[in-house]
Amino acid sequence: MAYKISDACVSCGACASECPVSAISQGDTQFVIDESACIECGNCANVCPVGAPAQE
Repeated sequence: MAYKISDACVSCGACASECPVSAISQGDTQFVIDESACIECGNCANVCPVGAPAQE
């Protein structure tokens, strides 16, 4: 299951720089994950200071 970023996102960008497949980008109000590109590595969840990325 791909990761998804919740509304807890504070738009710090830590997750985007850790994604090995560049599946994370800045959206209108927070960062978003392209679920079709996500390889479920968990790097984003490991570096997020607020725990916004999670598997659904």
